[in-house]
Amino acid sequence: MATEKEEFEPLIVGITCNWCTYAAADLAGTSRLKYPPNIRLIRVMCSSRIHPSFILYSFARGADGVFIGGCHPKECHYISGPEKALRRIELLRRMIDQFGIEPERLRLEWCSAAEGAKFAQEVTNFTHKLKELGPSPLRGQ
Repeated sequence: MATEKEEFEPLIVGITCNWCTYAAADLAGTSRLKYPPNIRLIRVMCSSRIHPSFILYSFARGADGVFIGGCHPKECHYISGPEKALRRIELLRRMIDQFGIEPERLRLEWCSAAEGAKFAQEVTNFTHKLKELGPSPLRGQ
């Protein structure tokens, strides 16, 4: 008989930069790379435009993890987007820890448009990590 953790399939909200990580996800799909179907992508123009409320809303609505994807630092179409996103995510990790949500449930990755394989691998790794952590403490509330 399977335990609850073994049957658990995490729900991941992915918020990705239009120019790089969203394009990497598209490349992963067109290249038919395998990765878990647990992620639901939302495209924004730049990772710096991801308002903290988007992340908090995702957790409040039962997401087990939030994946933020952006351009590599110094390669952003908008100059300093990744640096701004990094500062916000570091702050949010400390904040969600105070709410009883493990900081590992919020992940930030840099993937260029040519890194479809990296995107697929990072989503796979994140899904496995969330399976280890189990359901979000806010799921079902």
